[in-house]
Parts: sequence; C-alpha cells; structure tokens
Amino acid sequence: MIIAKQKKKENIVEYVLYMWQVEDLIRACKFDINVIQTGIIEQFAQPDDIKQEMRDWYQSFINMMQEEHVTEKGHTQIIKNIVNDMNGLHMEMLQSHSQTDYNVVFFNTLPYLSEYRQKSGAGEDVNDIELCLNLLYQILLLRLQKKEISTDTMNVVSQVSKLMAVFAAKYKKDENGELKL
Repeated sequence: MIIAKQKKKENIVEYVLYMWQVEDLIRACKFDINVIQTGIIEQFAQPDDIKQEMRDWYQSFINMMQEEHVTEKGHTQIIKNIVNDMNGLHMEMLQSHSQTDYNVVFFNTLPYLSEYRQKSGAGEDVNDIELCLNLLYQILLLRLQKKEISTDTMNVVSQVSKLMAVFAAKYKKDENGELKL
C-alpha cells in the first residue's frame, strides 16, 4: 500500500509492474491474509494503525482478484484500465506533432517490440504499452530467480526501458496538466 501509493505518484510504469508483482505475491501466499500479515506487513516499521490499513488494502485486493477470477493468472480490471489509459496516451503522443522526441524513441524501439511480439506469441490485441510492460516484468522475474539474461535480450530491455522512462515522464506531465499534445 505504502509503496504502491508512492510509485503511482512518481512513475506509472513502476506502479503497474509493482502491482503485477503484488498480484503474483498474493497468489504465492495462496490468498491467505495471515501469511501476508506475517511475511510482508509485519516487516514494515509502521504504527499498528498503518499496519491495519495495509492489511485492509491487501484484503481488498485479495477480494478483488477473487471476484474478478484472476486467481491463477491475469490482472485486475483496475490495473488493466490503467494500462489501457497509458496506451491511450501513447497513441495520442504518436499522433501529436509536438511529441517528436517520444516518436523518435518509440520508432527506434519498434523493431525490438515487433521481434518480442513474435517470439512471445503476443497477439495484435496486446497493445504496445502492455507489450513493453510484459517484457520488463518477465525480466524482473528472471532477475528475481537469478537466471542468466543474454546480451541480446539485455539490449532489447535497454531500449524498451528507455522508451518506458520517457513515457513515464510524459505520463506524469500529462497527469499534472503540463503535457502539450
């Protein structure tokens, strides 16, 4: 809850990746709030009222995942909506004459995305932003598992990360009403 709030304010890309990680963490804890309490919430040096807020937040998220039938895989609708909103901004920036810097980074990334789309089996129904997020999340999981990542893959990740960093900055400007499209 604390980390999610901070990430949502600071970097939308990191927020989505974090929330995907929370979904997987809840699955790993088998939707047991007591396991989450012991393994996660109690690790924070926070007053009891904040820990209770955290517990309530996790329980609410557990309930949402169960109600939306994303207990095995997939993402909650609220996170899907954010990704769709992100893609909406992405599409607006691609059509904007004032966002040439973003367009340059995106078109430099496009060949990597096309290759990843093909290799990952992602269909055309997976938008560009979701595809980038999927790649970054897969790399995060590989790093957590301490698996080796090839140089070629790291080159792709580097370019996609650059795009997502530019996107996150633009998204924040848009949220603050400072982005001119």
